Amino acid sequence: KSATTTQLQMCQLMGMNCAALTDFTFSFRGFARRGGDTDVHSHGWGLCFYDGKGIRAFHDSEPAADSLLAEFLQTHPVKTFNMVSHIRYATRGAVRLENVHPFQREMWGISWCFAHNGDVSYFDRNIFAANDADCPASAPKVNESNRSCVKIPWIGRSIGVEDTGERYYNPIGKTDSEAMFCALLNALRARFDTLPSLPVLHGAIASLCNEVVALDSQYDGTTIFNFLLGCGPHLQFAYSWPGSREGSKVWNGLHYLVREPPFGSAHLSDCDYSINFATVTKDDDRVAVIATSPLTDDEDWVEVKKGQLILFDDGLPHLAPDDCFEAELREHGLVSDVMPRNSQLEVDMRRYQLRKEFFQGEAI
Repeated sequence: KSATTTQLQMCQLMGMNCAALTDFTFSFRGFARRGGDTDVHSHGWGLCFYDGKGIRAFHDSEPAADSLLAEFLQTHPVKTFNMVSHIRYATRGAVRLENVHPFQREMWGISWCFAHNGDVSYFDRNIFAANDADCPASAPKVNESNRSCVKIPWIGRSIGVEDTGERYYNPIGKTDSEAMFCALLNALRARFDTLPSLPVLHGAIASLCNEVVALDSQYDGTTIFNFLLGCGPHLQFAYSWPGSREGSKVWNGLHYLVREPPFGSAHLSDCDYSINFATVTKDDDRVAVIATSPLTDDEDWVEVKKGQLILFDDGLPHLAPDDCFEAELREHGLVSDVMPRNSQLEVDMRRYQLRKEFFQGEAI
């Protein structure tokens, strides 16, 4: 296929979340073609997958379709429960390695990774570091001589944390995406002094997403805010506030599917390649695949609703906070050697009016 001529493109996302250790070569084979072959996302690519508590990270500022490193990952299967990948179409920040997603940070003794697709002007450095009259009143102001040292904007009031001036996490590159990732972590770090349960974490992240969209609404409704957030070996959040850039017909959202028994065949949209999953899977396999646009042309993909935050665990989507208790009961909640867990999981269950059948057979 030839690369599209559609202008005003954005980056693309891909994630996988699995019940059993699974390799990502099939999906990544098609996804990588969009990095300069079947589409124009040729300004770098990155991929992170969890190996126990650690992350194996691959980043390249070259197009994914031409990258020897990307080819290596397509031809050398490696297995994981959780992975996040991104192909870049640069709009903010030069084509440099430090601007390539996914970004990574440690928080609470847990490795977090983040990849974003969209436009969030509130976190555009050219705007929040400006001094002109159109600069939002809530954005930090600096003198011309100190412009390069400006703090990233603060979010967190929606979860009860005010700006104290501290920015523990700061961006290395120049993208709005990395600044937003750091702001999200800064707010969560300020809010919790023990590890939150997954329903509480889901609620906090959802509130922060709503806050970002509300703050960014001052920019003529141009917000497009889709991301994948890995927070440990089993857990991945997906959020979508979709849209198209002005003058573009390209829709930027998120889609997902779940592959589970009985397995069938699938054909990639971006190259002539098929696989019969029934010949390479076991009965306990289950995989959720998340992507900006469907990676296959013969499977049923679900579009994430506008403003929806989904937690993926064990290859399953958990659409609401109370659903996230299922992951807790699988012992896939947040785990750290340096920060204690909140001991009030049962209190959280009553708070979310957990359905009684969840308790049956569980040692709680």
